[in-house]
This record gives sequence, C-alpha cells and structure tokens, in this order.
Amino acid sequence: MLVLVIIGIVIALAFDFLNGMNDAANSIATIVSTRVLSPLAAVAWAAFFNFTAYFLFGVHVANTMGKGIVDPTIVNEYFILSALTGAIVWVWFCTHFGLPISVSHALIGGMIGPALFVEGAGFIIGSGVFKIVLFIFLSPLIGMILGYLMMLLTMVLFKNTSPNKVDHLFRGLQLLSSAFFSLGHGSNDAQKTMGIIAILLFSTGHLGSEFYVPEWVVISAYSSISLGTLLGGWKVIKTMGMGLTDLKPVGGFCAETAGALTLIGTALAGIPVSTTHTITGSIIGVGITKRMSAVRWGTASHIVVAWVLTIPAAMIVSGLLYLLVHTVLL
Repeated sequence: MLVLVIIGIVIALAFDFLNGMNDAANSIATIVSTRVLSPLAAVAWAAFFNFTAYFLFGVHVANTMGKGIVDPTIVNEYFILSALTGAIVWVWFCTHFGLPISVSHALIGGMIGPALFVEGAGFIIGSGVFKIVLFIFLSPLIGMILGYLMMLLTMVLFKNTSPNKVDHLFRGLQLLSSAFFSLGHGSNDAQKTMGIIAILLFSTGHLGSEFYVPEWVVISAYSSISLGTLLGGWKVIKTMGMGLTDLKPVGGFCAETAGALTLIGTALAGIPVSTTHTITGSIIGVGITKRMSAVRWGTASHIVVAWVLTIPAAMIVSGLLYLLVHTVLL
C-alpha cells in the first residue's frame, strides 16, 4: 500500500506540474501579448508569485477538494490514481493542442468518475459539486463584468491623458497586476492538488483520525505548480494572449486585476474555480469596451467547448479505469 501511496503522490505532483504548464497562459498571456515582458521573463515572474501565495493564503480550497467532492470513506489509493490519470490524460491532450481548459475541473471530473461508476451517485457530495458547477458559469461572468467595469473606469480617469503616457504608466502597473493574478492562480490551483494528496493520506491512515493538510504537502504542491508555470505551455499562451482580442498594457492591467480579484475572493471562500474561465471572461470584458467585434468569438467558442467537455471527459476516463481496477484487483 505504501508504494501505491507514494506513486499517487508523485502522480499528483506531476498533475500539479501540468496544471502550471497549461495555466501559465492565464498568468502571463496578457503581459506577453502587450510585450511588457518577454515570454521567458514572464513565466519566471509568474512562477515566483505562484510560490509566494504559499506565505499569504490558507488551505480553504484544499479542504473543499479533500472533503467536499466525494465521501472520503470510499477513497483509496486506486481511486486517487484513477482520478489523477483521467485528469492528466485530458489536460495533456488539451495542452498539446493549445486549448486553455480548466485543469481544476479536469481534476474534479477525475474525482467524480470513480465514485459514480463504482460506488454510486449517493457518495458524491451534491452541495460541493453544485457550488463548483455554479462557478463554471459565474467565474467567467464575474471576471467579464469586473474587466469591463475596470476598463470603463480607467478610460474615464485617463481620458485627457495622452496615449503614450497611458501606455508607459500601465506597462509598469501591468507588472503588479500580473503578480497579483499569479498569486490568485497559486492560491487557488495549487491547493487542489494539496487536497487530493491529503485525502489520499487520510484515507490510507497516514494522517490519523482528523483530516488536515500537512505542511510538506503545501510546499510540494506550490513548488510543482511554480515549476510547471516556469516551463510554460506555449501553445496555450498564444491562444490566450493573442487569440481572443488585441490587448494594450492598460487592457492587460484591467483584465489581470479583475481576474485576480475573482480568484483570490473565491480562494478565501474555499471555492475551487477555474483560472482559465476567470481570465478568459476578464479579457473578453476588456475587449468589448472597444466593440463586440473586437473579441474573436470563434476562438472563444472553441475554448467554451473545451470547458464543457472537461468534466465529462475526465470523469469517463477515470471512471472506466477505476471500474477496471475495481473488477480485477478489489
């Protein structure tokens, strides 16, 4: 059993690494597309602030992932391995083809699959899943509204300032907004892996009678997502940074700040939301302040299709794998 637990932890951290690679686009797409930083400098910047989130936020999202999706009593090492495998297969596929998906929802689908296929729907915690599904729609909407309002406010405040001065000012400010968003990314996404590792340890008796997230798990998860961000998923970055709309530094600042406010607010509330959904909504909100046609709706529609498919795809892969394992080994 110990060997399987160790393998599960390694795979979870590998998933966290892929999370960082795919979601690097969310952290740096705007700052790269506006040419405030080079791609390599941008991922290093984002990775640093991904890890810095460790010192600033609690583990509310990790607790939701560990106890709020499925009944912990049905979880074992095979369950977690199947969940992670289903999530990783879908994340790798989408990263390879440059689709910015919700890595969070891939993991949630991976958790639901084994419970649904083998144990039954009664072991899925409806209130936790409902909250997550609700924010599939709310997080991009909140991001879009905040991005739109911030861009309008900025346009009013700087309407009498020359475009060159505005550009120069917001090139500097975008460094801050990118850092702010990367903090939100780290605080929300790294915690999902923490929750998976913690529930694996708890279900196999390595945490004792009370569920908690060990400090070494927290540090490992933040380190893995930061390293993934450092290497970056370049096709996804191109899709997010240049495929949705044309951004200038002022627009990048507004989109990142709106996204960060949404992410940090939901992280403190313990709601696992998608950084991809959030920043996509924020970028669209900024884009439509120019005109509706400023947003490339064809690209946006492809992204939304990937969003819709994420939970079912990961759920089916993980569910079938666990069903096979359960039939043969358990």
